Amino acid sequence: MQTRLELIYGDIMDAEVDAIVNPTDLVLSGGGGLDSVIRQAAGEEVNRACEEIRESRGGCQTGEAVITPAGNLSVKHIIHTVGPIWIGGGIGEPKMLESCHRECLQLAVENGVQSIAFPAISTGTFRYPLEKAALVALKAVTEFVEQTQRHDGSVPRLIQFFLFQEEAYMCYVKALSDLGFRLSCFLGQEK
Repeated sequence: MQTRLELIYGDIMDAEVDAIVNPTDLVLSGGGGLDSVIRQAAGEEVNRACEEIRESRGGCQTGEAVITPAGNLSVKHIIHTVGPIWIGGGIGEPKMLESCHRECLQLAVENGVQSIAFPAISTGTFRYPLEKAALVALKAVTEFVEQTQRHDGSVPRLIQFFLFQEEAYMCYVKALSDLGFRLSCFLGQEK
């Protein structure tokens, strides 16, 4: 079965999916930006789940992801990931950003998530250049879907990128086109 990939100019809080991705920090603090918005809306259940993750494994490292219930949100899960802080690109930021997307999708697969929405990870407070982030993110997602399907793995049927600012949306549209895909497209092999 193919996976539909969509780019949406809008607020990830409006996503109608099984899971949304929350860009967070190393200690899952819910301290700023989109992380703060998601955590405030999700409520105490998610704060407690993040506290348990901090206690059991010390938080979440850059490039990793963890999953929690979604609390008060209309989605089933929140997948929290720590994107890299941009320091010029010479300390492995692209690999770490790629890992964020792959780890989120792997958790989605392991937890039966059929639809997932990503924001533009690391492009806000962490200052990752939009053009570079868009290409890394979309390439990581398309490659994950194709590789997983090639090995008879199940992947979400719908992957969305919610892009809150017009500049971000346009960068992702260009990156998707540069990778040879249309604005809304199918990935993987039809079975």
